[in-house]
Amino acid sequence: MYQGYRFSFRASVWWTRHSIVFTTVYASAVACLAFFSGWSWVALPWQPVGLIGVALAFYLGFKNNSAYDRLWEARKIWGGIVNASRSFAVMARDFVHSEEDGDALRKELVHRHVAWLHMLTVELRKITPWEHQGAPSTASRERFGTAMTEADAEQVLAEYVSEDEAEYILSKGNRSSHLLSAQSRRMMELREAGIIDHFRHLAMQELITEFYTLQGKAERIKKFPLPRQWVSANAYCVAIFLALLPFGMVDAFRSAEEPWTIFLAIPGTVVCFWIFWLMDRVGEYSENPFEGLANDVPIRSMARGIEIDIRQMLDETDLPPKRGVVEGTDVVV
Repeated sequence: MYQGYRFSFRASVWWTRHSIVFTTVYASAVACLAFFSGWSWVALPWQPVGLIGVALAFYLGFKNNSAYDRLWEARKIWGGIVNASRSFAVMARDFVHSEEDGDALRKELVHRHVAWLHMLTVELRKITPWEHQGAPSTASRERFGTAMTEADAEQVLAEYVSEDEAEYILSKGNRSSHLLSAQSRRMMELREAGIIDHFRHLAMQELITEFYTLQGKAERIKKFPLPRQWVSANAYCVAIFLALLPFGMVDAFRSAEEPWTIFLAIPGTVVCFWIFWLMDRVGEYSENPFEGLANDVPIRSMARGIEIDIRQMLDETDLPPKRGVVEGTDVVV
């Protein structure tokens, strides 16, 4: 998540620099062809080009609204995880009563929940075929530390659960789901031992159900992309608009009295197309809020923040540091 007030204009231009260069070269070629050849067909009437632009603007608006809905829904899901995690930690602290090993049992429950938080983060950061996988995105993930591997899953389990439980969880497909299952099974054992009474066990079990619900909602966003037919149609429309735009600009700026004005079609094309392209990029980089890039929901930082919060409820002092912005950036991951 970008944490600054807003992206600078310079940063926005740099982000779209390749399209700016390509559009400039393409528009220059069309303008020079029209100026030196004198061919009238090089200029297209502005009206049909403008009509395509209007249609594209509506389509981009629809796509960006859908992308924003996915991003905001992801943030709300993790907001729910924050609140429910605090409630679970308080219940684990106050509902578990054992004179012999009460502190150890409370710590076990809370640490297993922390393992679930970090394991869910690892699983949501796995790359899917429809997420960005080019060299710039890969470099960004390496810089931000969001490129999750099997070693990250093993490290999470080694730090927060027993060796036997870690081995069992690693043998499963959906590991975060099985951590919740292990948590539920352990609470049932404590209930049968009389360490948690019936009604308090039910209250804690309701939170396990809530965690399953929140995990499922996050997985729905992760595993079901913005429909590819919309994304594909948008890409084709943008390409067609770019192909026709310089010819429409030539028609708009051509003057019999001042032939040189035809070259104003170059900056006109670049500025007009850049606005459309920027809107398209913003939507595209918002539609997958768990892919580990600069505009995503900062789930690693949120998981760390929850961990610190709930472990402090047990008066633990050996805590990891909070995650701040990535060095040299205004990005929190």
